[in-house]
Amino acid sequence: MTLRIISAEQIEFEGTVEQVTLPGVMGQFQVLKNHAAIIAALKAGKMSYVAAGSTVERDIHGGVADVKDNVVSVCLY
Repeated sequence: MTLRIISAEQIEFEGTVEQVTLPGVMGQFQVLKNHAAIIAALKAGKMSYVAAGSTVERDIHGGVADVKDNVVSVCLY
């Protein structure tokens, strides 16, 4: 699946990942291949993703996640 991390200034990351874990306002959730379509508000916390067998973690301050057709778009504040 494809992950896009987008800020107001630029596309910070775009690539193929195996999973994404996000801090939703209603609790942490994980997105895997063929996940159902969802739009979720994100709160401050840690987001992580696995790409090429390596886990990448980063702090975020909030945003919105859109999951559809194996594309995860994360728009950060």
